[in-house]
Amino acid sequence: MRFNQEIRAAQVRVIGKDGGQVGIMGLREALSLAEKDGLDLVEISPQAKPPVCKIVDYGKFRYEQTKKEKESKKSQHQVKVKEIKIKPNIDIHDYNTKLKHARKFLTDQNKVRITCSFRGREMLHMELGQQVVSRFCKDLEDISQVEAQMKRMGRTVTLVLAPLSKKAINKKMTKKETKEEKHAENEDKEGV
Repeated sequence: MRFNQEIRAAQVRVIGKDGGQVGIMGLREALSLAEKDGLDLVEISPQAKPPVCKIVDYGKFRYEQTKKEKESKKSQHQVKVKEIKIKPNIDIHDYNTKLKHARKFLTDQNKVRITCSFRGREMLHMELGQQVVSRFCKDLEDISQVEAQMKRMGRTVTLVLAPLSKKAINKKMTKKETKEEKHAENEDKEGV
């Protein structure tokens, strides 16, 4: 960001200290106008024709800019990829525990990589591991979607799940509820 003598344009569009537009003028004229008020001429939009400059206190302006940047970074959520490792012959309790962890990661809006690794004779029955991974994916389909399909890399099978947006989850839940209501109505009709 250029200010005062660093500005290279011959003509600039000037915005005054009160935020109102002063107009298009030569660089020297704009600098003298800023100097008269004891402020700086700061180039706001260098790509515009002519470049837009504002008369402000440069130190205060930079402080405001960094404050805005920090505020915008606070509201951003950095998506992380969490990994869940499973085996093809996983016990049901271990499976449910890993499923609970994956569900928590997905509700925190993080991606989940499911990795199923094989050892020794397990390599002969890789389809068992693929079945476990697809069951894992099916159990989490209410809050996630498959981002990267199942890949086999040597002794491992991996799959990446991405979290659904809150709107999509609510939409799925309402569809599920309406299906259940229709099913209950059909059962009532058959019973009568």
